Amino acid sequence: MTGLVQSIITIVLFFLILGSLVVIHELGHFVTARLAKVRVLEFGVGFPPRAKVLRNKGETLYTLNWLPIGGFVKLEGEDGDGADDPRSFSAQPLLVKLWILVAGVLMNVLLAFVIFTGIALIGVPNVGVSFANVQPDSPAAQAGLQPGDTIVTIDGVGYAAFDQVRILDGLADHAGQTVQLGIQHADGSTSTATATLRDAAAVAAGKGALGISTLTAVVTQLTRNYTLPEAVAFGAQQTVEALGLIVNGLGQLADAIINRPTEAPPVSGPVGIATQIGDVFWQLGPLFTLYVAGILSANLAVVNILPFPPLDGGRMLVITIKRFLGAGFSLQAERLTYLVGFVFLFIFLIWITGFDIVRGLSGGT
Repeated sequence: MTGLVQSIITIVLFFLILGSLVVIHELGHFVTARLAKVRVLEFGVGFPPRAKVLRNKGETLYTLNWLPIGGFVKLEGEDGDGADDPRSFSAQPLLVKLWILVAGVLMNVLLAFVIFTGIALIGVPNVGVSFANVQPDSPAAQAGLQPGDTIVTIDGVGYAAFDQVRILDGLADHAGQTVQLGIQHADGSTSTATATLRDAAAVAAGKGALGISTLTAVVTQLTRNYTLPEAVAFGAQQTVEALGLIVNGLGQLADAIINRPTEAPPVSGPVGIATQIGDVFWQLGPLFTLYVAGILSANLAVVNILPFPPLDGGRMLVITIKRFLGAGFSLQAERLTYLVGFVFLFIFLIWITGFDIVRGLSGGT
């Protein structure tokens, strides 16, 4: 397959994943608005300009738009006008407005949970570790391990991808013990090797339990299968960890913006995300790409709840302030707040995209 074809498939995959995540997010707003009897004027897949009207019956217009980067829901009175219309967004009680706005975030959290749970039900592939060097007189050398071998199990136990415990942790946990290592050789054949690992003191000194180096994670043909309760627990754990990962990343981003504004930020924009999705898809396959989609769904949830207009969290903050200030916070001020916030977000996106392009041109990560 040529590089051009791979690039085209990567771009399509990026838009498909991002578009699906945003549409699911907007579906949360749509459903809760309908339940609250708020008039939904349009549900759009993609962003304007409009390509096709999918359905024009009833009070909601369903459209397909040319820019395949998500979707949108247009509510009656969402810009603060129409307060005299009982079915407008602006006429609703504060809690109803907040519920409609937060529903998109909750949908992305739910989607992440469903994705992670589904992966567990399908079967999570195990990850081993290959090595290019074997230290002389090490447990690995004494066990007859060769450069290019891959350790796939320890005492018959494989290590599933996406778990916090890796096979190197398993080696360290068995420090000083004699273990049976499941080995996959470079020619595809398999065998079992017995090794007595270095003790905990040697591991603490940085020597390594087995004595191998130049390590590479390798997806094996083994899988770990979960029962339904285990899969649900796995999905919940992965969702919480993904949300925590994104929150921590936002903290690192804030620190980078404040203290190192001229350096590449520790996050990626659309170009960087598309590149990462392509790398995962072509190197690790569809299941790992689906896992990345779960991470991105959690990312979308956390980012949208931030109290920055015009994000959902920012809109929640503005309408809450407006609720208590009343006439002191005019419709013009509300709209100006959203406009200024949008401009800052657009500039921020350009800033990150610039670093993405530089990283791509330089071959960096």
